[in-house]
Amino acid sequence: MTVTVYSKPSCVQCNATYRALEQRGVDYQVIDLSQDNDAFAHVLALGYAQVPVVEVSGDHWAGFRPDKIAALG
Repeated sequence: MTVTVYSKPSCVQCNATYRALEQRGVDYQVIDLSQDNDAFAHVLALGYAQVPVVEVSGDHWAGFRPDKIAALG
């Protein structure tokens, strides 16, 4: 299972998402949208205009979603 968190600096919901993933023992990769234009275009194509955007095995969501994170572990 590959978990990718698209984020930006100083994002409170992103930090909450990281903590929740770590508490559940889920490995994840962070992509900073302020540094990666291709990733930014990908997130926009998914229909999101806010961060974090979490993408895992074909599923994706935006914002801090403890319910979705709990379902991963």
